[in-house]
Amino acid sequence: MAIDTAPRTTATPSRLAPELPARPSQAGRTFRRVLRRIPVWIIVTLLLVVVLYPQVWMILGSFKTQSEFLSSPALSLPETWQFDNYLTALTNGNVGQNYLNSVLVTIPSVILIVMIGVAAGYALEVMIWKGRHGVLLYILAGIMVPGQMILVPLFIVYFRMGITDTLLPLIVTYTVMGLPLTTFLMATYFRSVPREIFEAATVDGSGPLRSFFVIGVPMMKNAILTIGLVQFFSVWNDLLIALTFTTRPELATIQVGLLSLSDEYGSTQYGPLFAAVSINIVVLLIVFMVLNKKIMAGMAAGSVKG
Repeated sequence: MAIDTAPRTTATPSRLAPELPARPSQAGRTFRRVLRRIPVWIIVTLLLVVVLYPQVWMILGSFKTQSEFLSSPALSLPETWQFDNYLTALTNGNVGQNYLNSVLVTIPSVILIVMIGVAAGYALEVMIWKGRHGVLLYILAGIMVPGQMILVPLFIVYFRMGITDTLLPLIVTYTVMGLPLTTFLMATYFRSVPREIFEAATVDGSGPLRSFFVIGVPMMKNAILTIGLVQFFSVWNDLLIALTFTTRPELATIQVGLLSLSDEYGSTQYGPLFAAVSINIVVLLIVFMVLNKKIMAGMAAGSVKG
């Protein structure tokens, strides 16, 4: 029997295994990631230009003279910074008093809207009673009624009641018009809360009123803040209702007061007008930026069940 003494060759694992593709380098992955984000950056930049262009134009215009505003390019810097435009807006334009009137109207209106709307949303969604779905549909019907249709009848009612020389008609009108939407949104937010929480509180001896203040209101903080800010901006920026029920210049809100910067012949002093608008817009922007995170949290609160 012959013995094979020939040398044997064994295949190395590297020859038997298939060749793996080379992994991309870190620089290549970073480059592709940046390349994919370029369209997003372009869109964001365009949106910023669209949003910021009017703001920059308005602020620059608030420091220009009347002749500079009419003859100079829109985004040109003022030749001399006219801070007197802001003084004119606060004195001749009576912007200070208009701001105070807006605060006196907006804060009570928003408080009433939120308080009544939150309580109504809790009663319609959490509490069980006969006919609550019909009442909710009846309240939602108020959203479908255009506010312009009821201004003249409301003015007649307010005039007969003798309250047209006060800010009370504005507060009542804003409250009534803001309640349907607030009630519907709060009912939606309460629907996202597990009912077992309120049932457990009832088993422990908590009544409806205590469950509302101890459980419902704390869980709806972000939602209440969001709705309150939405109604705040709606009331603050309103012109039609304020113009209808404002019978004296000293009762004018900030939006109505801006109209006083045009004289009886229709010519407009753009410097003081832009200064007054800048004061109004900057205050609202500060409020929105400070509470931006709360607004986003409140908007997302009712989107997930449980």
